Amino acid sequence: MKSRNINGLKELSVSELQERLKGEELRLAKLKINHAVSSLENPNVIKEARRGIARIHTELRSRQ
Repeated sequence: MKSRNINGLKELSVSELQERLKGEELRLAKLKINHAVSSLENPNVIKEARRGIARIHTELRSRQ
């Protein structure tokens, strides 16, 4: 999944990256809320979501 995510980001346009960033941030917020209410089956998904957001930010900044 990691290599697919990295390769896929380079092929997207800036507007598509911004849309994906909003979606990932919303997903992370939902994961955090769910984890606070009842523990997640795999809490590492929170870490993966944060890293995915960071990858999108990195790609956006490299294009500036």
